[in-house]
Amino acid sequence: MQVELIETFLDLMETRSFNRTAERLNITQSTVSHRVKALEAQFNRKLFTRSKGGTVPTASGLRFLDYAKALQNQWHEATRAVASAGAFERSMRLGIQHDLAESLAGDWLAAIRRELPQTEIYMEADYSNQMNRDLAAGELDLAILYTPHYLPDLHYERIGELHYILVSTQPCDIAGVKPASYIRSSYSPAFDRAHRLALPHLSAAPLSAGQNMAITGLLRALGGAAYVTKATAERLSENGAATTVADAPVIPQAIYAATSLRTRHAHQHRKIIGAIEGLLFDL
Repeated sequence: MQVELIETFLDLMETRSFNRTAERLNITQSTVSHRVKALEAQFNRKLFTRSKGGTVPTASGLRFLDYAKALQNQWHEATRAVASAGAFERSMRLGIQHDLAESLAGDWLAAIRRELPQTEIYMEADYSNQMNRDLAAGELDLAILYTPHYLPDLHYERIGELHYILVSTQPCDIAGVKPASYIRSSYSPAFDRAHRLALPHLSAAPLSAGQNMAITGLLRALGGAAYVTKATAERLSENGAATTVADAPVIPQAIYAATSLRTRHAHQHRKIIGAIEGLLFDL
C-alpha cells in the first residue's frame, strides 16, 4: 500500500490546488502530479481535472474519497499497532478536551487501566477542531470533546455536560459585573451562543480566552469576572481568590464521545466511554 498516494489525494481534495498541496506536504508540484497520475493509473480513471479555474475532482475522484479516508485511517491504526507491539494486547490513542483534562484526566486514565489492564494508553488534551481532524485521519481512536463536526466517518454520542459558573474577584451581583473588567470565556461555539443569549451586554468584553486554566490565570493576575468550571469556581471560593456571582446564569456545555463509525460498538471503546461517564456526575 502506497500511503503517500492516498495522503496526497486527500490533501488535494481539500486544497483543490497542486501548488498548495505541494507546500503543505513539503514536496514539489511535480511530485504531487506524479502521485496523482500513479493513483489514476491504478484505477484507469481520471481523479481530477485541471484548468485555469483550479483543480476539480471528477466523479471517480468523489467516489473514491470515502474509501481513501478509510484506507488512511486503517493504515495509521496498523502502523501504531505494529510499532507499539509488546507486552500489551493492543494500544489506544485518546483525546480529551482541555477543560475536562484539567479535572478528569487522571481519574479517567486510572479507571481505564482498571478496566483494560492489557491495553496501552496514550492520552493528549486538545481542542475539538483538532481532535475531530485527528479522528478522521486515524490519529486518534476516541475523543471526549465539546463540538462534534458530524463528519461522515465519525460517530458522536452525548455523554453528559459540564457547568460553567460566573465568578468575580470582587463580591457583586450580575448588575455589578462591568464589561471593562469582564474576561469573556469562549470555550466552544455552543457556549458562545448560550452566553450571547444570556448576557448580551457582556459579549463585547475587551479580553477573552478559550481555556479554563488560562481564564483562571487571568483572573488571578488582573482581577475581574469570568466564567470558569464549577470545580474551579469552588476552588477559587475556598481560597478566597474569587466569589460566585449568585444571580448569574449557569451555562452548561454538552460533552460528546467521538469514535469512528466502525469501532463505535467495540468492547474497548465502550469500556473507555463508560469509564468517563461515571466521572461526569460530579461536574
